[in-house]
Amino acid sequence: MKKIYFTVFNELVYDQRMKRICSTLAGTGYEIVLVGRRLSDSTPLHQENYTQHRLICRFNRGKMRYIEFNIRLLVFLLFRKADAICAIDLDTIVPCYVISSLKRIPRVYDAHELFSEMKEVVTRPAIRNIWLSVEKKFVPVFRHGYTVSESIAAEFYKRYGVYYEVIRNVPRNDGEVLRLNREKTIIYQGAINEARGFEYLIPAMAFVDAPLYIYGFGNFEKELYRLIEEHHMEHKVFVKPPQSPEVLKILTQQAYIGINLVEPTGLNQYYSLANKFFDYIQSGIPQVTMRYPEYENINNDYEVAVLIDELSVSAVAEAINALLQDKLLYEKLQHNCLVARSTYNWQHEGNKLIAFYKKLLQ
Repeated sequence: MKKIYFTVFNELVYDQRMKRICSTLAGTGYEIVLVGRRLSDSTPLHQENYTQHRLICRFNRGKMRYIEFNIRLLVFLLFRKADAICAIDLDTIVPCYVISSLKRIPRVYDAHELFSEMKEVVTRPAIRNIWLSVEKKFVPVFRHGYTVSESIAAEFYKRYGVYYEVIRNVPRNDGEVLRLNREKTIIYQGAINEARGFEYLIPAMAFVDAPLYIYGFGNFEKELYRLIEEHHMEHKVFVKPPQSPEVLKILTQQAYIGINLVEPTGLNQYYSLANKFFDYIQSGIPQVTMRYPEYENINNDYEVAVLIDELSVSAVAEAINALLQDKLLYEKLQHNCLVARSTYNWQHEGNKLIAFYKKLLQ
């Protein structure tokens, strides 16, 4: 049985993409080990059909958290047998390169992001220079890889001459019969991070007659609470803890509108194709998102969203109100979501993943 290690810097419980990838490959006969970082507030791991391991680290802030985690990851992997190793994003790529070279095993790069182009990176020149140097040195020697959108794959080829496959971050279509008549609630699911448009969304809620529920955590939480207080939205905007994928799916299916706002700072945001975009489609709820290339391409085939051209309070409020007030528009987009479910689902993308590793390890 072939053994594959996947390495991530983040919390394991809420990483839907890694759950899908690992469970799919484990279900086809591979022995899978997912290695991540244990945080101070980490919740117990759920039972899966693959092995999960958290590395205990002392540092949880600043550059030392990356340095410590990479050292601990390197030591951990050094004494494990593996047939292949996969680095998820730049923050685990260095130890994976070292181990794959020492053990002479195939290495894979799974780019969830165009890491050097994230807002929290590009707005900090010194930090960006570090990550860009890591990207320039190591991505070209990871000849096998995949990413989440055509635009990011094209950017990797343009920069480094590597051809990465596209395996979208989409949920399974379990064929549930969805309840279409729902209370008019708005949902945001996922990371509460920079560049997610909260600076526009929160004040826009003053002009919207519906509550907003935010499920997640991240580096923008303090600022989010400040925005809610500043705009007196405590009665209308409710921030909830992150939920397991199973619970989050139920909550999303109960909502009326999904929110997926992304600032244009950095190519990563402009080329984004967030997993929440597809989660909303699978749950049968129209959404408000950006007129960026990936979203616009899909919306041209299946009109599932109201696209906005710029991030502003008025544009966000207008788009949300269009879905709340125009019943014909809402029902059309909802119907299109139900049709698009049969195209954008993990059954299709999972088969591409299986074929990728079969070819790699044959």
